[in-house]
Amino acid sequence: MLKSHNSSLKAIALPATSDTRLEQLQDWLAARFTAPLFSLRPASADASFRRYFRVSAVGQSWIVVDAPPEHEDCRPYVRVARLLRAAGVNAPEVIAQDLQRGFLLLTDFGDTPYLAALNEGNADRLFGEAIEALLKWQLASREGGLPPYDEALLRRECNLFPEWYVARHLGVTLTAAQQQTLAGMLDLVISRNLAQPAVYVHRDYMPRNLMVTDPNPGVIDFQDAVYGPISYDMVSLTRDAFVSWEEERVIDWTVRYWEKARHRGLPVDPDFSAFYRDFEWMGLQRHLKVLGIFARIHYRDGKTGYLEDTPRFLRYARAVAERYRELAPLARLIDQLEKRQPAVGYTF
Repeated sequence: MLKSHNSSLKAIALPATSDTRLEQLQDWLAARFTAPLFSLRPASADASFRRYFRVSAVGQSWIVVDAPPEHEDCRPYVRVARLLRAAGVNAPEVIAQDLQRGFLLLTDFGDTPYLAALNEGNADRLFGEAIEALLKWQLASREGGLPPYDEALLRRECNLFPEWYVARHLGVTLTAAQQQTLAGMLDLVISRNLAQPAVYVHRDYMPRNLMVTDPNPGVIDFQDAVYGPISYDMVSLTRDAFVSWEEERVIDWTVRYWEKARHRGLPVDPDFSAFYRDFEWMGLQRHLKVLGIFARIHYRDGKTGYLEDTPRFLRYARAVAERYRELAPLARLIDQLEKRQPAVGYTF
């Protein structure tokens, strides 16, 4: 049970790598529990500076977030959690907060993300429930409610690709002609992205950030939410960093989303082929961004494992570039970077 203060409590089972912030976190929690003992243990890893712990007491558990304020701002998390819950989406409740020190106490959604639970037998059901939650989130959209996913932000994200993936990871210096080609392709992609109708965007709506809960799903890791292109979150859901699906299945899920979105009055293109084109071009922006982010996490932040999934995003990016004639120069550039033979033939 929670309460406002109790200076006599102590914590047990702190991680072996105890540090000053963990000690401060322990003291902050000790002032909020009526149980004589509580345990604190790591709950999950994160690509940012945030750390997550599970605190347990009297047969219950909560999630506590440690977000060093010099690196992370908890205010967006609190604001977006409120928006999600108001929209009827199952997001964690913020039970206690210390924004100055970067501590949050949240309801606990357990240990089972979609990523661990998905299989051939349940994928359609789980993705169907994820789509329903996404529709609720998008229907709650209000311009000005979240920061805009504008040209400046889209471009900053795209620039991670040449800076971190090409230059740092591949060790390649682009020629003047290649730089011009890439700049032109990014201009084209971003302009198409900005032409889409805008809604609330989770910005990382993928199986790793959807928890198996009741009601399903529990949505987490939403602090970077923005107001932007309507296809973005469906791309995140189906073109995932850690699991891939056959094209037919991706199209089927996207059709199901599109039909429900149209029926409920969301501003999707009335022509599915046009919407799917938007979906793919939005995906291309995300794929290039993630290639850069994963390289940056590895080389700058020293977090291993992410580079192992870069081939998946390269395949995603190449597939889109090969399907659309306007993107042929990008397909050739990717082949040059990966020392592959140029692809021929375009589906669209």
